[in-house]
Amino acid sequence: MEFFRIHRTIPFMRHALVLNLISLITFVLAVFFIATRGFHLSIEFTGGTVMEVHYSQAAQIDEVRNAVSSLGYSDFQVQNFGTSQDVMIRLPVREDLGSAAQSETVLAALKAQSPDVELRRVEFVGPQVGQELVTNGLLALLFVVIGIMVYLALRFEWKFALAGVVANLHDVIIILGFFAFFQWEFSLAVLAGVLAVLGYSVNESVVIMDRIRENFRKQRTSSVQEVINSAITQTISRTIITHGSTQMMVLSMFFFGGPTLHNFSLALTIGIWFGIYSSVFVAAAIAMWLGVKREDLVKPIKKDDPASEMEMP
Repeated sequence: MEFFRIHRTIPFMRHALVLNLISLITFVLAVFFIATRGFHLSIEFTGGTVMEVHYSQAAQIDEVRNAVSSLGYSDFQVQNFGTSQDVMIRLPVREDLGSAAQSETVLAALKAQSPDVELRRVEFVGPQVGQELVTNGLLALLFVVIGIMVYLALRFEWKFALAGVVANLHDVIIILGFFAFFQWEFSLAVLAGVLAVLGYSVNESVVIMDRIRENFRKQRTSSVQEVINSAITQTISRTIITHGSTQMMVLSMFFFGGPTLHNFSLALTIGIWFGIYSSVFVAAAIAMWLGVKREDLVKPIKKDDPASEMEMP
């Protein structure tokens, strides 16, 4: 399916050097901000107090958030669990208040709004749980990267595999750099968004690489740069359809999903746009500079095989 067809090949690779220098500078800045500013970790990583409260009727989540916010909390989470009448509240660690004192203060604020609210459970989640989450999250990221590299190497060849992994890590580091620079809260939902971007970005890279391989078969006299330019040009319509529809869904989560999905959709938005950019200008350019050629992707015909002489290359 195509919205339009571009009949003239766009010379994307003509500006590859300048755009990749910009990408390199952005990447270095992202690493710098991650190293110097760090992340504003949510209480899922730092530990805190978990409260479970029950309402006789469906809980008004916005009112619960306002009640907790009025107590001076900025980093907290409020969400339904189980039923619409049950609410889980996660509070950050405070040096001036213990876990019991925190729960009593919050419960008093909730009772001022709805006298029927009941406290069901209070539990302190220590930072050791947060450290375990960090470790598991980093391991998940490592396994995803290894899996992507193996997949690309098996489906294409090592030059495309290396280019694809560099482009995908470029997207991840830049997303993390945004969160470090602006000190947006980094939660498990954001980590899930980062992992989703990895898969989403590699899909775009695979589509372009697959078209490059097809064009190597069809355009025998064209240079490598011309083949790559035509492959990217031919996939523009598909890119607009796929990423445009995905972005509309992500924006709906951003504007209407509430605080729980806000940073998750923000990470996806950054990842979608940088994923398009890296697939076109980073992955394709690196593969070109590594010396990818027709023989790397198209198996030569065996002249002594009569059946192969009838195949179209």
